[in-house]
Amino acid sequence: MDANRFDARPLLRAVVVAGLASCLPAHAETEVQKLNATVERLLQRMEQLEEANKRLQSEVEQLSAEKAAAADAPKQADAAELDAAKPGAPAGEAQAAANAGREPSKLEQALEGVSVGASVAMVSQRALRGTTDGNKSQFNYRADVEVEIPLAKVADVGESKLFFHIRAGQGEGLVFAYPTLTATPNSTAFFKQDSDDSSTVIGQAWYQFTHPLAAGESGAQPSIEATIGKIDLFGFFDQNTIADSETDAFLNNVFVHNPLLDSGGAIGGDSYGFQPGVIASYASDASDKNHWKASLGVFASGSGASFNSSFNRPFVIGQLGYSGQVLQERPGNYRVYAWTNGSFTPYNNALASPTGRTSGIGLSVDQEVADGLTLFTRYGHAFDGEVRFNNAVTLGAQLTGARWGRENDRVGVAFGWLNTSSGFRSAAATLDVDGDGVPDIGYSPTGAEKDFELYYAWQINPNLQISPSLQWIGQPGGDPNAKDIWAIGLRAVAGF
Repeated sequence: MDANRFDARPLLRAVVVAGLASCLPAHAETEVQKLNATVERLLQRMEQLEEANKRLQSEVEQLSAEKAAAADAPKQADAAELDAAKPGAPAGEAQAAANAGREPSKLEQALEGVSVGASVAMVSQRALRGTTDGNKSQFNYRADVEVEIPLAKVADVGESKLFFHIRAGQGEGLVFAYPTLTATPNSTAFFKQDSDDSSTVIGQAWYQFTHPLAAGESGAQPSIEATIGKIDLFGFFDQNTIADSETDAFLNNVFVHNPLLDSGGAIGGDSYGFQPGVIASYASDASDKNHWKASLGVFASGSGASFNSSFNRPFVIGQLGYSGQVLQERPGNYRVYAWTNGSFTPYNNALASPTGRTSGIGLSVDQEVADGLTLFTRYGHAFDGEVRFNNAVTLGAQLTGARWGRENDRVGVAFGWLNTSSGFRSAAATLDVDGDGVPDIGYSPTGAEKDFELYYAWQINPNLQISPSLQWIGQPGGDPNAKDIWAIGLRAVAGF
């Protein structure tokens, strides 16, 4: 009870007892005591009833409040929907209000989980020094569309998906008359030979299934993966974080992939660099910071890359890769691989067999060494085969623009060293590949071809990037008498 409230029960007890005592004779004292006890019980009962009444009143008030809130909720929801529908309301709120309670359409259900990426790269280049085939200024474009479609699990286990890559382009790009070993100043060029029409191809179309294995003691769950179809093998082998895309980093192909594999011709792909194949991989997630992956790929080569034959004398490559925090807890990627190809086209194929075998080993490393600064290197060595160069080393760096207030910008620099093979050095001066009696190369290579590229990627907005670049090729083709090549370029890439 309230401390300030006057309690009348003792006074009531005293009045009742005094009144009864004055009315009854002395011999009735015992009866008075009985009455006193009865009054006491009545007063206790009154107190209990009063407490019960308080609890009842409190419950009634609580129920009334809940009923009022429930009655007001629809009004608030209606008001929110009206606000979301107003012209000034955020788009997200308006969309949420429009979709509230609506079942997704069949098209929406079919597209659930599908991801699409598209980009257009345009490159303009000019030769500052060096003889070119055609105009010293060239312009080209390339468009890429990639679609990934998730599929149902196989026997309710793992994940599976389809991947499609469509590529179109036009323009040969800048081409120098004096031959290089393999360097191409513009790797984005994508065109049909002797045609003014735009080229459009389905570059990739493959299926992939991933099956998780039993989790280890650390709780990490390794997995096995199988991929089959028409593939760009450089999406699975010889990857590199800062030197892996001609539309995003370096333009010269010697810095995009291992020169021996890619433009050196060891993979034996089709005219556009794609080929049918199958890849099997095992990924072991040892911890959150360390990841091992072993992969083995078998690809059709030579005429088989264009679906003109089967997997006779295929290109085979195996890779072991590690990704984790190595140097001062900074991220890095380390990959070693070996390959062999029985359908390789040698430089003297008109004088010898149409195809030969080449085998080699390679290394691809990228490692962050400081905030915003990442270094990379690649190495390739061919053990056998009639190759123009049998050793290739490329290295470089990328620095983000955070240090000058442009954290989404990047500057990249790279240097390459391609050493001519002994067989090519001895045969080049008199080599007559087409058999017309005139040497095709006509000089004696010595030493190595050197390549250099510097670019700056200016990220204007999330969907547009502008990149000026400068390139130099020293002793092209390994010819000590050849003049150096210099070229400048401007690349614009728009995409999502």
